[in-house]
Amino acid sequence: MTGWTDFAAEASRIAEIFVRRHAATGNLCLLATLRPDGFPRISPMEPQFFEGDLWIGGMPGTAKFEDLLADPRFSLHTATVDPHVTEGDAKIWGTVQDVHDEALHQRYAESLFARTGFDLRGRQFEHFFRTRLTGAASVEVADGHLDVTVWKPGSPERTIRKH
Repeated sequence: MTGWTDFAAEASRIAEIFVRRHAATGNLCLLATLRPDGFPRISPMEPQFFEGDLWIGGMPGTAKFEDLLADPRFSLHTATVDPHVTEGDAKIWGTVQDVHDEALHQRYAESLFARTGFDLRGRQFEHFFRTRLTGAASVEVADGHLDVTVWKPGSPERTIRKH
């Protein structure tokens, strides 16, 4: 499994689209987890980049975090409202690790406050999930065709052009 920094080096095209779309929507993504009954759950989420990793954090006691504790597999899809996907679209998937490191949590809270004004400083984090990627894909529309780029760890990005 691959952390964000290594992923971005191996799959620069997909990473660029993910980062661009993530920023364009105010960091909004759609998080897919697996419910206890095995059906998927889709939840809005604002994952954050911090210290070379992509992190999933948020309100304690949410069903999506219970899902991740029971089954760490996830998928994140950049939010889009454009059915023509003119700005591209990306999704990543893998597993999460629940990191219990108070010093890390406080560095993150300081960074988040400096960047956004949202204040988590001094709070304890019930859960703070580091992502580890096992795959990714993006789409781009240009010149009458669709480019689908896919990646798996240890392999270079591969682009499939659809007309």
